Amino acid sequence: MIKITFLLFSFSLFLLARENPFFPIDSESDLPLTTNQFTKEPQLKRATMKLPSTARVIETVTVKYKNLNGSISQKSIELGNSIDWHLPLFISQNYEINEKPREKKIKKVASLKFISFYVGENKMKILTKDKLIRNFLLVKPHRIVCDFKRDTDIGSYTKKISQVEGFTKINVGTHKGYYRVVIELDGSYRYEIDKSKEAYIISLI
Repeated sequence: MIKITFLLFSFSLFLLARENPFFPIDSESDLPLTTNQFTKEPQLKRATMKLPSTARVIETVTVKYKNLNGSISQKSIELGNSIDWHLPLFISQNYEINEKPREKKIKKVASLKFISFYVGENKMKILTKDKLIRNFLLVKPHRIVCDFKRDTDIGSYTKKISQVEGFTKINVGTHKGYYRVVIELDGSYRYEIDKSKEAYIISLI
């Protein structure tokens, strides 16, 4: 009985010695302790609100929103504008609601002998025959890390991306048995990776 008690006490000390014993020890200390799994909500197009006949001035508009980590925040804007209560108020993210959707163009932004990068609005196509062996998200700044299997020695490569929503920079570096692609983002995102015959598609969400 004494031996069992001692073993349980030793195991509890081991758990306390590490912040989270169920995650592997990794040099990437800024890995967020979150998952990339999520429930995708429908895209906001336009919502309306009708005020009562007593309304004459809009003082403040407050938006309550959910963050990536599931927490709830809110942000307000002070207005102080007179209104016609007969007309509804609108909230929208689509200025072209009565027009055809814009064509999302994709363009080539970087290329090496064995890999090429194409970007569009919140999407990146990585054209390569090399196998993706792992991928994960880092923060400060938000960036997606992708490791591809190949023995190569190209040193390091950096390419800035401009005038494209979602992506700001691509960094490529070589390691033993693989090379690492680090894709810097312009904000906080989740992401999905889909594989086609000779390409990987990264979609930011």
